[in-house]
Amino acid sequence: MLGTGILKGLYVTAKNLAGSYHDPERLTTIQYPEETAHIPENYRNYPFLVFDGAEAVAGLRCTACKMCEKECPPQCIYIVGERDPATKKMRPKVFDLDISVCMGCGICVEVCPFESIKMDQHFEVAATERFEELLLHREQLAKPDSYYHKIHPTEAAVSDGVLAAEKRKAEERAAKAAAAAAAKAATPPVPPTTASGEPVSA
Repeated sequence: MLGTGILKGLYVTAKNLAGSYHDPERLTTIQYPEETAHIPENYRNYPFLVFDGAEAVAGLRCTACKMCEKECPPQCIYIVGERDPATKKMRPKVFDLDISVCMGCGICVEVCPFESIKMDQHFEVAATERFEELLLHREQLAKPDSYYHKIHPTEAAVSDGVLAAEKRKAEERAAKAAAAAAAKAATPPVPPTTASGEPVSA
């Protein structure tokens, strides 16, 4: 019948219009900021630093190798390293990130050899001042490993596997070195001999 297609189209339009008011799957408006939209796991915004343990600065995985600083395309990362007097390991004394310049490319995450810098999902970064408030420091960037597992569970599981494998290799190397040192210490010294093979008298 002439006009059947128009009637079908009007039916679909009316159905969608009515459903947009009461069907939860069709509701596209949320009451922001009281409600926030679901953010997919692969969403990324600006980087943050992962730390282990209870203390943010002391537990940072970062060793101030400056790999991310060198590879950053817009050069928005600034790092100054220092050696921890207790552990003798390098750590960042200064780690600044200018989010007004950062383009969220994730290259810093890819080049980091210690799984210490990851991409965040926090997008509410409005500020009243365009310089200092958009320059994030070490203490502001530090977030616990539990937060990383919350926003990127799949990626965090892979990261934990990499760190566990590296820790296992380091323990194996340490065990081999300790065993070699113990074997060397247990071997009695060979007394000096003459050319004919007779022991040298004192």
